[in-house]
Formats: sequence, C-alpha cells, structure tokens
Amino acid sequence: MYLMSSFSSSLPPYPFHSKISTIKTSSLGELESKTTSDSHKSGFLLSTSSHRKLDLISHYPGDAASIPTVDLSSSDSAREAIGDACRDWGAFHVINHGVPIHLLDRMRSLGLSFFQDSPMEEKLRYACDSTSAASEGYGSRMLLGAKDDVVLDWRDYFDHHTFPPSRRNPSHWPIHPSDYRQVVGEYGDEMKKLAQMLLGLISESLGLPCSSIEEAVGEIYQNITVTYYPPCPQPELTLGLQSHSDFGAITLLIQDDVEGLQLYKDAQWLTVPPISDAILILIADQTEIITNGRYKSAQHRAVTNANRARLSVATFHDPSKTARIAPVSQLSPPSYKEVVYGQYVSSWYSKGPEGKRNLDALLY
Repeated sequence: MYLMSSFSSSLPPYPFHSKISTIKTSSLGELESKTTSDSHKSGFLLSTSSHRKLDLISHYPGDAASIPTVDLSSSDSAREAIGDACRDWGAFHVINHGVPIHLLDRMRSLGLSFFQDSPMEEKLRYACDSTSAASEGYGSRMLLGAKDDVVLDWRDYFDHHTFPPSRRNPSHWPIHPSDYRQVVGEYGDEMKKLAQMLLGLISESLGLPCSSIEEAVGEIYQNITVTYYPPCPQPELTLGLQSHSDFGAITLLIQDDVEGLQLYKDAQWLTVPPISDAILILIADQTEIITNGRYKSAQHRAVTNANRARLSVATFHDPSKTARIAPVSQLSPPSYKEVVYGQYVSSWYSKGPEGKRNLDALLY
C-alpha cells in the first residue's frame, strides 16, 4: 500500500483536502463533482495510461485465497515457506506472529473510531502539512479524473511517525479515545520487532546471514498509516488506492473484515481475503533491489464498494533518506543500479507510482 512516506496497503500521503463529496459521470471521459453536504472533497488530476481505463477496473476479478499463510511458530519451516512466498508472490500472511491479537483488534477499533466518530473539527486539529509529501497527521485524498481520466483515489488517512524514537511525538496523535496514543506506540514497537524478525528469515531463506537485509537497509524508519475508505457511490469509477508497489523495505498490514485489497499476479488482480488474526506481509522495492530481484516487491491496489466502509492499518519500514541501496554482493552480478533512497522517493513522487515503473528504471 502506499502513502507518500506510505503513498496502504502501503506510499506517504498526498497533500491534504478537508472536504467530502460524491461524483457522477455524464460520459466515460467526464467526471463532475456533486456536493452532497456542507462539506465536500476537492480533488486533483490523476495522470493515466492505457491500462487504467474504465473497462479494466474489475473490482473483484478473482480471489487470492491461495496466497501463502506462513506459521511463524517454527522458524525452520517458516524460512522455506517465506522464501517460496517471496519468490512467487512478494506477499504472504503470517500467523502465530507473536503480536497480541487484542492489540491488532484495538488498533483497528481506534482507527475506525477516529474516522467515524470524530467531528471534522477534531480531525482538522491533526491535519497534516499540505506542503510536505510525508507529513504526519490527518489527510484526505481524492483524485478526480478529467478527459480520459476515470480512475479516482478515494480515502482518508492518518499517518503516524513512530521510528526512530526521535521522530515519535505522540502529541501529534489523537487524544480520543484515551488509550489511542498508548496503543499506537505499543503497536509500532511490536510491528518493528516482527519486521526485523521477518527480514532475518527472508535473508536466511536466500542463504544469507540473518542480518544481511537489515544491515543493507540501515536504521529503520517506521510509519503507521491508518486508512479509511468510505463507501463510494460509484465504485466502478474509483480506486481506493491506485496500483503501486511500496517503495521502502517491508510493509506489515492488517485489514478489517471488508474485502478490497488486491494483488497483481499472473496478469490479473486477485482480491486478498481478510484474516482477522493474521498480518499481511508485502515485500517492498528496496528489498527487491537488495535481493537482486530474487524476491519481487508486491504490486497492489485497493478497490472501493458502494455499501461498506473499509479500514486498513499499514506499517511501513523504510531506510533513511541518505541510505545507499544496492544488491548484496553475495547475489552478484547486480541487476539493479545503486540508488540513494531519498532520490528514489523523490523520483517516485515526481513521476507517480504507475505500477512498478520507478523500480524498473533501475534495471541494468
């Protein structure tokens, strides 16, 4: 998922818009905004390419019920299963992961409470900086199409900066419910521990020392992005989150019970079934580079529906902006050029996600 830090399932947020609207279309190439309340969402133009046409937005084209589920209770069996999943999918669920289930449930309920119960005045107290691509706080994203543009992004989010500790400032987070800040802090701690364990297992699955990928990433920068996808009156014209791969190292994601996350595999979009006690792991671009393409980052998107809101919590683990990322020497010859992570992120923002084109540009 992406938010522009995080643009989900999983990029950092785009500039913030504080209004909410619905849309109608008079033709496939024309969208006009229609205000339905005293507040509405304004949008901005989304660049398109030929694959993002209306007839290709099938919201439930298949299901990813066969996405691997890895049991972490045995590291020996998990190591091989993780290697297979990273090679074939770039994504997998984990169970028996060590994160308390009550913490997953509470994180979901707090996010839902903020978006559904907080008045707009309260949300705006935490509005993110519209001039910064990866600012912390509350934002709202709606990409409106024009001319041939028919795919829209439809979501609200709250981005929390949680690691390194110098970035963590709970005063930037909601104060209601009363345990919100405590839970987000605990959740971030647990997710980081799990991410580090997984990076170790991924390294070992390639025959590398356990620390190889984490050492290549360097100090971990963690963002937790809670994303809320309201019911959409015309989901056939809308994406909750456009197609992308996450540009960091690894993303850990939980969902509620509403389907909407899709993975791109074997030339089709597959819906990922929510599993309440599991955590979905998405390999991100820097891990693809570090593993020299042995493991591929997961291309994914989020779709909307007309009847039910959907919530996800994506925890992104990224290098520092100054980190130099390259394939590890043990997996030579290199297929990817070395890149400074901050430059990679800047390129991503200037060009937009568009699947995996930013990563493909680094191939020799």
